Amino acid sequence: MEKTGRHTLVVPIRFADIDGLNHVNNAVYLTYIESARIKYFNEVIGESIDWNKKGIILASASINFKVPVELADEEVIVSTWCSNIGTKSFELSYSIVNSKTKAIAAEASTTMVCFNYSEKRTIEMPELWKEKIKSYEQS
Repeated sequence: MEKTGRHTLVVPIRFADIDGLNHVNNAVYLTYIESARIKYFNEVIGESIDWNKKGIILASASINFKVPVELADEEVIVSTWCSNIGTKSFELSYSIVNSKTKAIAAEASTTMVCFNYSEKRTIEMPELWKEKIKSYEQS
Protein backbone atom coordinates (compact mmCIF):
# COMPACT_ATOMS: atom_id res chain seq x y z
CA MET A 1 0.00 0.00 0.00
CA GLU A 2 1.56 3.27 -1.08
CA LYS A 3 -1.06 5.82 -0.20
CA THR A 4 -1.94 7.07 3.23
CA GLY A 5 -5.43 8.41 3.61
CA ARG A 6 -6.24 11.84 4.87
CA HIS A 7 -9.04 10.39 6.96
CA THR A 8 -7.46 9.61 10.31
CA LEU A 9 -8.44 8.38 13.72
CA VAL A 10 -6.22 8.60 16.79
CA VAL A 11 -6.65 5.46 18.90
CA PRO A 12 -5.30 5.39 22.47
CA ILE A 13 -3.57 2.15 23.43
CA ARG A 14 -5.31 0.61 26.41
CA PHE A 15 -3.71 -1.71 28.96
CA ALA A 16 -6.27 -4.32 27.85
CA ASP A 17 -4.79 -4.18 24.30
CA ILE A 18 -1.46 -5.57 25.52
CA ASP A 19 -0.73 -9.29 25.47
CA GLY A 20 1.72 -11.46 27.42
CA LEU A 21 4.56 -10.41 25.11
CA ASN A 22 4.04 -6.75 26.13
CA HIS A 23 2.85 -5.50 22.76
CA VAL A 24 -0.55 -4.79 21.22
CA ASN A 25 -2.11 -8.16 20.46
CA ASN A 26 -2.60 -8.84 16.76
CA ALA A 27 -6.38 -9.33 17.17
CA VAL A 28 -6.70 -5.81 18.60
CA TYR A 29 -5.70 -4.32 15.25
CA LEU A 30 -9.06 -5.52 13.89
CA THR A 31 -10.76 -3.37 16.52
CA TYR A 32 -8.58 -0.38 15.60
CA ILE A 33 -9.50 -0.62 11.92
CA GLU A 34 -13.15 -1.26 12.77
CA SER A 35 -13.27 2.01 14.72
CA ALA A 36 -11.58 3.83 11.83
CA ARG A 37 -13.94 2.24 9.29
CA ILE A 38 -17.04 3.33 11.22
CA LYS A 39 -15.73 6.89 11.54
CA TYR A 40 -14.79 6.97 7.84
CA PHE A 41 -18.17 5.67 6.72
CA ASN A 42 -20.15 8.00 9.00
CA GLU A 43 -18.18 11.07 7.95
CA VAL A 44 -17.90 10.34 4.24
CA ILE A 45 -21.41 8.99 3.62
CA GLY A 46 -22.90 11.28 6.26
CA GLU A 47 -26.51 10.16 6.06
CA SER A 48 -28.90 8.39 8.35
CA ILE A 49 -28.95 4.76 7.25
CA ASP A 50 -31.72 2.23 7.75
CA TRP A 51 -29.34 -0.70 8.32
CA ASN A 52 -32.17 -3.22 7.78
CA LYS A 53 -32.55 -2.10 4.16
CA LYS A 54 -29.06 -1.11 3.13
CA GLY A 55 -26.00 -1.86 5.11
CA ILE A 56 -22.58 -3.34 4.82
CA ILE A 57 -20.95 -6.52 6.00
CA LEU A 58 -17.30 -7.36 6.41
CA ALA A 59 -16.39 -9.98 3.80
CA SER A 60 -12.65 -10.16 4.39
CA ALA A 61 -9.84 -8.57 6.37
CA SER A 62 -6.10 -8.73 5.86
CA ILE A 63 -3.38 -7.27 8.08
CA ASN A 64 0.37 -7.13 7.49
CA PHE A 65 2.23 -6.44 10.72
CA LYS A 66 5.42 -4.39 10.41
CA VAL A 67 6.64 -3.43 13.90
CA PRO A 68 5.15 -4.02 17.35
CA VAL A 69 3.38 -1.31 19.33
CA GLU A 70 3.71 -1.20 23.11
CA LEU A 71 1.68 0.41 25.88
CA ALA A 72 4.35 3.11 26.33
CA ASP A 73 3.72 4.22 22.73
CA GLU A 74 0.38 5.60 24.02
CA GLU A 75 -1.52 5.82 20.73
CA VAL A 76 -1.66 4.90 17.07
CA ILE A 77 -3.00 6.86 14.13
CA VAL A 78 -5.17 4.92 11.70
CA SER A 79 -5.44 6.37 8.20
CA THR A 80 -8.29 5.07 6.04
CA TRP A 81 -8.99 5.37 2.33
CA CYS A 82 -11.12 3.64 -0.26
CA SER A 83 -8.85 1.72 -2.62
CA ASN A 84 -11.51 0.12 -4.84
CA ILE A 85 -15.23 0.40 -5.56
CA GLY A 86 -17.14 -2.39 -7.27
CA THR A 87 -20.78 -3.01 -8.05
CA LYS A 88 -21.72 -4.55 -4.69
CA SER A 89 -18.57 -4.06 -2.68
CA PHE A 90 -15.73 -1.70 -1.89
CA GLU A 91 -12.29 -2.08 -0.39
CA LEU A 92 -10.89 0.07 2.36
CA SER A 93 -7.18 0.28 3.07
CA TYR A 94 -5.56 1.30 6.33
CA SER A 95 -2.19 2.39 7.60
CA ILE A 96 -1.62 2.10 11.35
CA VAL A 97 1.19 4.37 12.50
CA ASN A 98 2.85 4.59 15.90
CA SER A 99 2.31 8.23 16.86
CA LYS A 100 5.57 8.43 18.84
CA THR A 101 8.00 6.77 16.45
CA LYS A 102 6.07 7.52 13.23
CA ALA A 103 6.78 3.93 12.15
CA ILE A 104 4.13 2.05 10.20
CA ALA A 105 3.06 -0.62 12.65
CA ALA A 106 0.68 -2.38 10.26
CA GLU A 107 -1.10 -2.10 6.93
CA ALA A 108 -4.53 -3.58 6.40
CA SER A 109 -7.40 -3.91 3.97
CA THR A 110 -11.02 -4.92 4.27
CA THR A 111 -13.60 -5.84 1.68
CA MET A 112 -17.04 -4.52 2.52
CA VAL A 113 -20.13 -5.91 0.80
CA CYS A 114 -23.43 -4.02 0.58
CA PHE A 115 -26.14 -6.08 2.19
CA ASN A 116 -29.89 -6.00 2.82
CA TYR A 117 -30.25 -7.43 6.32
CA SER A 118 -34.02 -7.91 6.24
CA GLU A 119 -33.80 -9.89 2.98
CA LYS A 120 -30.42 -11.45 3.89
CA ARG A 121 -28.88 -10.85 0.46
CA THR A 122 -26.22 -8.75 -1.18
CA ILE A 123 -27.33 -5.59 -2.93
CA GLU A 124 -25.74 -3.11 -5.31
CA MET A 125 -23.86 -0.30 -3.69
CA PRO A 126 -26.04 2.83 -3.66
CA GLU A 127 -24.88 5.30 -6.33
CA LEU A 128 -24.95 8.12 -3.78
CA TRP A 129 -22.43 6.24 -1.63
CA LYS A 130 -20.15 5.72 -4.64
CA GLU A 131 -20.36 9.41 -5.53
CA LYS A 132 -19.61 10.54 -1.98
CA ILE A 133 -16.66 8.19 -1.59
CA LYS A 134 -15.18 9.13 -4.98
CA SER A 135 -15.67 12.83 -4.26
CA TYR A 136 -14.04 12.49 -0.83
CA GLU A 137 -11.08 10.52 -2.16
CA GLN A 138 -10.45 13.03 -4.96
CA SER A 139 -10.70 16.14 -2.79
